[in-house]
Amino acid sequence: MRATTIHAPYDMRVEDVPEPVAQLPTDAVVRVLRACICGSDLWAYRGEAARQPGQRIGHEFLGIVEETGSEVSTVKRGDLVVAPFMWSDGVCDYCREGLTTSCEHGGFWGSVGYDGGQGEAVRVPFADGTLVQLPREAASDDHLLSALLTLSDVLGTGHHAALGAGARPGATVAVVGDGAVGLCAVLAAKRLGAERIIALGRHEVRTGIARRFGATDVVAERGDAAVEAVRELTRGQGAHAVVEAVGTEQSMRTAVNITRDGGAIGFVGVPHGSGTGLDLGVMFDRNIALRGGVAPVRAYIPDLLPDVLDGTIDPSPVFDMTVGIEGVPDGYKAMDERTALKVLVTNG
Repeated sequence: MRATTIHAPYDMRVEDVPEPVAQLPTDAVVRVLRACICGSDLWAYRGEAARQPGQRIGHEFLGIVEETGSEVSTVKRGDLVVAPFMWSDGVCDYCREGLTTSCEHGGFWGSVGYDGGQGEAVRVPFADGTLVQLPREAASDDHLLSALLTLSDVLGTGHHAALGAGARPGATVAVVGDGAVGLCAVLAAKRLGAERIIALGRHEVRTGIARRFGATDVVAERGDAAVEAVRELTRGQGAHAVVEAVGTEQSMRTAVNITRDGGAIGFVGVPHGSGTGLDLGVMFDRNIALRGGVAPVRAYIPDLLPDVLDGTIDPSPVFDMTVGIEGVPDGYKAMDERTALKVLVTNG
């Protein structure tokens, strides 16, 4: 089959690799219908996250179950399923507590020796704990498939950020970052009842999506100017709930400085760089809480799925470029150059 591999910075290839098979009784094999490229994939693409030459890549996908091991009971051949960006056994202490990303037997797609989502098929460990069944009729609805694919990562991650920040009815929420995760955090904050949502971003197409998702205000400035602008919008106090969806020292510093005293920051930007942007003295004095991290999206899918299926929320606009499997390297280039927000990969 065909699958995406990474060989060196900026060297993405689509190559022939062995077809996956169920190796363990708890495995399933999923034939991928839709996958996508994540902003976090760009760190490997740019050489800022180590990968072995020829390693597989991609961690967001949905598709049709093709084979199951003898112990798999929750899905069967022919089922349409979505996979969260990490697999998990569903039964360890962490999984039972909803922190599936800390599963004692979990792992990340594209790890050495495992399949990546940007390919034609994937071997899924612990299929019962990992895969979530979708309505079979959705397989023929391109628009719905795109929306459902966001459950694998970006929508659940935005939801995790909004929850961590304390988005709630009546609250003012500010979102730092206009990437796909930041935009989904806007959507999540709206779903959770936020009264006012301030999106920080300067790309008009993206801030247009933010408004479509529920943003009431847009701040295009950065740094100190952004802080001043947000405080002007909030009677000098800042936002009750702030999402940090970038991961740089500057973005975290901005997040702290636009948080209202007694507020909280939900951080889901993958940290990169040597500095954190955090001053614990400032946070202590102003009673600012910090919550977030790797989103346990498997735990969120059952809650979010009904709203996607009935159209209450539609996260599909985060995809603004579509490629087939052979076009994945072009998709990486487009996202790296910021000519695409998030690239959808179709198989058939």
